[in-house]
Amino acid sequence: MPRNRESYSHRPAKPHPAMPLQFVSPERGLYASNIITRVTTPAWDGTRRDGDFQRAVDSALRRARRAGQSHPIIMGAIPFDTRQPSCLYVPGDYQWRPPEAPPERDAQRQPASLREASHLPREAVFKQAVRQAIANFQHSDIRKVVLSRILELRLSEAVNIDLLLARLRHQNPEGYQFRVPMEDGATLVGVSPELLLRKDGDTLRSNPLAGTARRQAHGARDRAAARDLMASPKDRYEHRLVVDQIRRVLAPHCRHLEIPENPSLIATSALWHLSTTVQGQVGDPATTALQLACGLHPTPAVCGDPTGLARKLIDLVEPFERGLFTGMVGWCDLEGNGEWAVTIRCGSVRHDRVRLFAGAGIVEASQPEAEWAETQAKLATMLNAFGLDAAQLGACTRSDRPAGEVMS
Repeated sequence: MPRNRESYSHRPAKPHPAMPLQFVSPERGLYASNIITRVTTPAWDGTRRDGDFQRAVDSALRRARRAGQSHPIIMGAIPFDTRQPSCLYVPGDYQWRPPEAPPERDAQRQPASLREASHLPREAVFKQAVRQAIANFQHSDIRKVVLSRILELRLSEAVNIDLLLARLRHQNPEGYQFRVPMEDGATLVGVSPELLLRKDGDTLRSNPLAGTARRQAHGARDRAAARDLMASPKDRYEHRLVVDQIRRVLAPHCRHLEIPENPSLIATSALWHLSTTVQGQVGDPATTALQLACGLHPTPAVCGDPTGLARKLIDLVEPFERGLFTGMVGWCDLEGNGEWAVTIRCGSVRHDRVRLFAGAGIVEASQPEAEWAETQAKLATMLNAFGLDAAQLGACTRSDRPAGEVMS
C-alpha cells in the first residue's frame, strides 16, 4: 500500500446508542434507533453461512430475539474493502412506514454556507491516474477499474442532517436513502440510485448501473444526452462487464434468473444511467440476502473487472482508503430477507466537516477529461443537497495543500 494513502475517517469516537439509523427505498422506509448491539466483524467471508461474519450476524440477531424482539433486524454498512470492520447495528426500536415526501419548507430551507473546499486527489493527479490505469490495460488482464476521489468541505456551521436528508429525498425520491452512524463519530448519509440486491422469500432483484451521462437543463439536449449514452459503445461495454459478473454470481444460486439482453435508461435529478433489472428465484431457501449481497460485492460498477486485479490497481493509484464508500448499505433479518444498496452518492458528516465521494469506471476507451467530468456530475447529487454549485466551490477551493494531505 502506498505510503501517502490516507484514511477518510475522522478521529475515533463511538456512536451514541440513541443515534438514529434509516434506510428508505422507493417503496418503504426503515427507521430505527436505540442501538443494542454492534457488529464489526469483517465481511471478507460473508458468502459462507458458517463463516465468522455470518455467525456474528446470526448471533447478534438471535440475542435480540432472546431479549424479547419478535422480529429483530440488523442494519448499517459494509466497507468497500471487506477486510476492514463492518459497521452494522441491531436496533432496539424500529418501524416500517411508507416513504413520505419531505415538507416543501424543509427542502427549501437555506443550508449552511461553504468556507473551504479541497479535492483529493487534485484534478491533474486524478487524470494522471486515469492515464496510468489505461496504460495498465495494455499489460494486464484488467478490462475495467473504477477510480474515485474525495471532495472535502468545511461549512459555516454544523450540518443539519435532518435537513440534508429532506433535501436528498426531495431531489431523488426514487433513490435508496440511508443514514448510518459511523465508528469514528461521523454519520454516513446519502441517496444511492443502485440496488445491489433485494431478497423477499425466494424472490430476488438486483439493479446494476454502469454507464453515465450528465442531465441537461434543456429538454431536447437532455434527450440527446440519453440517446448518446444508450448508443455509446464504451458505456455499453462497461455496463456489460457488470451484468455478466452479476450473472456469474447469482446463476448458481437460482432456479430461475431473468436478465434482459439490452440495458435501459434510468434518470436521477443529475444523471442518466444505463440500467439492467435482474430478477430471479433462489433455489435454496436457506441462502440469505446478506450472503448473496456479499457474493456480488464489490461489483465491477464500483471496483472493476476482474475484481482481484482491479482492487490491486486501486490500491496502487488511489491516495486514500475508501472506507464505507462503494461498499453496501441496507438491512437483513433472521429469515434471510433483506435489501442492500451500493454505497454511492454519499458523504460522511461530522459537525461542520463533510467528505463527499465520487468515482468513474475506466476502460480502454476512457478519456481523462471525460472521467473527471463524470465524477463532477456524480458529486452534484450531494452538492445540490448542500445548496452548493461549481462557482462556490471554485471560490473556496484551497490550492496550497499537498496532494496527499487530508483536511483535519
